[in-house]
Amino acid sequence: MKLVIPSIHYLAILPVLIFFGASLVLVLASALARGKVPLWVATSTIVTAGAASIVVNVVQWRCVARAGASTTIAHAIVLDDFSVVASGVIALSVIMTALVAHDWAVRERVSGVEFHILALASSAGALLMTQANDLIVIFLGLEILSIGLYVLVAFDRRRATSSEAALKYFLLGGFASAIFIYGAALLYGASGSTNLTSISYFLGSNVVLHPGLLYAGGALLLVGFAFKVAAVPFHLWSPDVYEGAPTPVTGLMASIVKIGAFAALLRVIISALGTQLDTWRPILFVLIVLTTVVGASLALVQRNVKRMLAYSSINHAGFILLGVWAGTVRGSSATLFYVITYAPIVVATFAIVTLIGGVGDEHHSVEHYQGLARRQPWLGGALAILLLSQLGAPLTTGFYAKYTVLASVVDGGGGALALIALVSAAIAAFFYLRWTLALYSDDRLDGARVVVPKWTGAVIAFGVALTVVFGIWPGPVATLAQHATFLFTP
Repeated sequence: MKLVIPSIHYLAILPVLIFFGASLVLVLASALARGKVPLWVATSTIVTAGAASIVVNVVQWRCVARAGASTTIAHAIVLDDFSVVASGVIALSVIMTALVAHDWAVRERVSGVEFHILALASSAGALLMTQANDLIVIFLGLEILSIGLYVLVAFDRRRATSSEAALKYFLLGGFASAIFIYGAALLYGASGSTNLTSISYFLGSNVVLHPGLLYAGGALLLVGFAFKVAAVPFHLWSPDVYEGAPTPVTGLMASIVKIGAFAALLRVIISALGTQLDTWRPILFVLIVLTTVVGASLALVQRNVKRMLAYSSINHAGFILLGVWAGTVRGSSATLFYVITYAPIVVATFAIVTLIGGVGDEHHSVEHYQGLARRQPWLGGALAILLLSQLGAPLTTGFYAKYTVLASVVDGGGGALALIALVSAAIAAFFYLRWTLALYSDDRLDGARVVVPKWTGAVIAFGVALTVVFGIWPGPVATLAQHATFLFTP
């Protein structure tokens, strides 16, 4: 039997190869070096890999603009504007996280390159998910992303909560992965293919008389995705994992997991199952209502800021799902705009949380933030801006992000759903404003000043500049999101 090797367009998969290659370089350097690889070398490797990936993304964008979107490796990988933009934001998030983690490692006296190797590998999995045009490739990307994060969550061996969080994440994540691959198997049985394009063609050209297998497979896939994005009721792991993980790892999770999972979810729901959208909308409706309302409501009673941000992330997941529910080009663009503006902001927020957490990463109650803006005006002001952006205050990117997804839902006839989401945003405003007001209170004016290392300070400044500049002038990012369309849309 002759082995047929599919053609490979290496430019399409070059960002993934860069990240995997960088992780392999660090593995070899760690194994062959006489002593430990210096921390600055490991950090520089991640930053260089991320910057190189962004440069490749620019070349890919120009290639798509000139020659159009395309597929490669037996149509399993797609190169289109959507994957290019999503990949670029993942690379940017990894660079920001690496700089924060560098200062955190110096403070906590953490040596070695294990953190950097795992972060690069997990990010490569997220990149793969943004490009996947096949359910098997999505599953591979999901597992590559998840396995590294399981270890990273347990990275702080001196804290029992870190190991406990990793165990919970691993067990529930393995269960969700099994559900996902079983759903992929059922969808293969219903359509005869795992390729998203082939599934779309089959459903568009045939009438499925007995759709039970199709519906069961799609529902199980949705459960797997819902776990990864922490949609209610599949969110129970999120607060414990956010709290237990080292804070830079939490920032990495909150950014790259959201981008990778939502990119893959959009491709499955819109590209593959777009003809069945009316079947999935009621399920998505329930998920969105539960996720937005429960996420905002449970955040009200939290005193630990990492748990508060976990429930905030759940609420944001519900808003991002609004664009998926719309099932239109405008909805997918709104979803992309949301994730590309949310990711850098949440990394910058966790950068400040890393600073306030102090040695041992233990000081995460709201009380530790009281009077921060009076002691260190620029640091407290930066956190206030980032929180207001997540709230959706005007003149921040968060406002325009929420507006775009709500507008796409209203256009699709989901006025009631948009109203419920707005109510949840009003509920969420309470804990964002409570935290913001604590920054300007007088209760802890005698508190110690926080030393801000240069790299962490640069990440915070970049996150604030991003939300203010593009909050006032959202046009460039909005245009980018509007042009970043799928190769296959309904």
